[in-house]
Parts: sequence; structure tokens; C-alpha cells
Amino acid sequence: MIIILKKDAKKESIARLEEILKEKGISTNHIQGVNQNIIGLIGDTSAVDMSNLYAQDCVEEIKRVQEPYKKANRKFHPDDTVVQAGNVKIGDGSLQIIAGPCSVESESQIITTAIACKEAGATMLRGGAFKPRTSPYSFQGLRAEGIKLLLKAKAETGLPIVTEIMSQSDIDLFADVDVIQVGARNMQNFELLKALGKVDKPVLLKRGLANTLEETLMSAEYIMSEGNANVILCERGIRTFETMTRNTFDVSAIPLLKQKSHLPVCADPSHATGMISLIEPMSLAAIAAGADALEIEVHNDPKCALSDGGQQLTPAMFKEVMEKIKGLCGYFGRKIG
Repeated sequence: MIIILKKDAKKESIARLEEILKEKGISTNHIQGVNQNIIGLIGDTSAVDMSNLYAQDCVEEIKRVQEPYKKANRKFHPDDTVVQAGNVKIGDGSLQIIAGPCSVESESQIITTAIACKEAGATMLRGGAFKPRTSPYSFQGLRAEGIKLLLKAKAETGLPIVTEIMSQSDIDLFADVDVIQVGARNMQNFELLKALGKVDKPVLLKRGLANTLEETLMSAEYIMSEGNANVILCERGIRTFETMTRNTFDVSAIPLLKQKSHLPVCADPSHATGMISLIEPMSLAAIAAGADALEIEVHNDPKCALSDGGQQLTPAMFKEVMEKIKGLCGYFGRKIG
């Protein structure tokens, strides 16, 4: 349930209303928007007498919300959320480009790639320090050392860094990371999500490979319910009966998520298809669909990559893709970064 307050509502009246709700065991989330002042009700509102609420002089309108996600719901928060990540903003109308290798493999590899990505126009650096792999025999990442190397690349380029966490026991290692990524396999690792909800740091939440959009939003709700409102949703493709691509890129998820939620939306065209030849067209499609950010895998030498070499662009390829991205952003009147 949400209560839309009158524009001239007095603070004393609002405080009295919130106290009445608190006495009924209902917690409130007061949101001061650009055009509307809203109180979101969280808890069992089935027994709330709407006529009594209308009797409060600060109440303009009351609406019941059917969706199970509340804090992530645009009805609760009509204005777009803008997430500050280092020195960039995600969700303010600009387009952020998060680029870098699938895995951090060495100091020279990550720094060389980071420099090339920045020169081509990337605004953030991605790189896996902890790597969830299907096979236990595959490269699992450099772990804590990988984060140290990412921080060296950040010092060299100034790019904020994004890297994936796999266990809540490792949270302390991410103290200097700008954005903590939750991968598709961990989208419903609820204990991890709750732990990240207590961290004062942006979280990039990837949609699970077999999860609905509502399930994705409910996972965001786990993070937000613990106090962290800085969540970025990410569409990275889902598993369908199609076998010609690694996953099926659900482009429609981007505008639909933005309709249902106020959270910014990122798209990952690299994991979405797993094919180098499709990264450019899927990137352009995501921008046209309204994505706030793109996450693209770039490696200085993909043929020698320790993971996912077949879906990582070379710096030269990435530069060409960025030229197309810049052209499309110009058409839509959007800036990069």
C-alpha cells in the first residue's frame, strides 16, 4: 500500500500519520519525489481501514500495491534512482560503459586492458577476481590478489572498478571496490544478498539464467530491505531452448524493468550471447531499449584468456564497437559517462 500525500502536507501531520501506522505494526518508507510525496507501507496492510487514513488531513490518495516487491517498486519510488559509483553516476540519463576482462590474470594483463578500455571510451573497469566456473578444474580466479591488481589498474586509469563476490565471508576484501557484482548463479543466494544489504556500497545484481523478472526484483528487495538502496539490475541473458547462442538476450527485460522499478538497468551483451559477432548489435539494441549501462568483456589477448576467451573483444574490436555506441548515443541525445 502507498499513501500519496498532499503537496502542502505539514510535517506535523505526516509525523502523526506515521505514528498511527507504527502503532498498527506497519513500518513506513517516506519518499520525497520531484512531483509526489509518498509514504510506502511495509507489512500486513490487509486490516488497515482506508477510510480512517483518508481522515488524516495530509492524505491525498491511497493505493494498494499487489506486487510482492515494495522498495524496488516504482509505485513506491516514482523518480529514477541514481547510483553513485566512484566518480560516475548510473541512472541519471547518461550511459556508463563497464569494460574489462572476464578474469584478472596478471598485473600486466589487467593494466594493459584497462588503459585500452579507457582510451576507447569506457567509464568503468570490470574484472573477475573470484570466478564461479561450471567445472571445478577451471581457473577460479586470483581471489584477493585479483582485487589488489584491479585496484592497481584503478590507480593507473582512474576508472571505478566492478568485480564479483561469491561468498559473504569475503565482504571485507571488497572494502575498496566501487561496485560489488552478484553473478547470475548467486542471484538467489539470500544470505549473501542480506549481507550486501548492510554494506554501504553499490551492488550490481545479475538476473539468474533461469529466473523471472519478478524473481530478479525480489532479489533486489532482499538487498534493499536491509538498508542498501544502491542496486543496479543487470540483464545478462536467460537459458531457453535455443542452442545457437550461449543464452537468449531478453531485450524486452530492459524497458520492462524500468517500468516496474526505479532502479537503473545494465545490460551484459557478452554473457547474453557468448558470441563476439553479436556484442555490437546487442549493445546497440540495449541502448535503444533504454539501458543505463553496458558491461562488455574486453581482453588484451583473448586467444590466451584463462576464461571465456570466445566472448571477449580485443581492444581494437572494442574501439570499433565504441564508435557505433557513440554514434547511437548521439542520435538519442545521450552522453557517455
